[in-house]
Amino acid sequence: MYYAENAITKALPKVAAAVKDMKLKKAAEDHLEETKAQIKKLEQVFKSLGMKASGEKCDAIEGLIKEADGLIEEASGTALDSGLLAACQAVEHYEISRYGSLREWAKDLGHDEAHKLLSEILDQEKATNNKLTNLAVTSINRTN
Repeated sequence: MYYAENAITKALPKVAAAVKDMKLKKAAEDHLEETKAQIKKLEQVFKSLGMKASGEKCDAIEGLIKEADGLIEEASGTALDSGLLAACQAVEHYEISRYGSLREWAKDLGHDEAHKLLSEILDQEKATNNKLTNLAVTSINRTN
């Protein structure tokens, strides 16, 4: 997840620059700041485990980012905004699944500090997903 979060910090500015919907743009910008804070929390997790923060290349996040890049190149208007909103939610769903597992592993292994920090990140990811869901519903209601 350390690799993934760092990759996300590079991708979110491109998403924010590409979208036209101001609420989605703000959501991407806000999540960029949140992601930077999550990287610091992950560094604390590593420290609590007596390890140096590092990450392994993550093909899953690379694929999700590549999908968003493709949308930026190929789509426009409402299709671009809707597609990027869906791509952002795909990233959130990936993060939720991974942080949920990491949190439970930390708990099972008795790493209380890591468990606490990973729980905080998981809660943030769930909240971001809910914000994106609400944006999607609002967007659909505006077009109907």
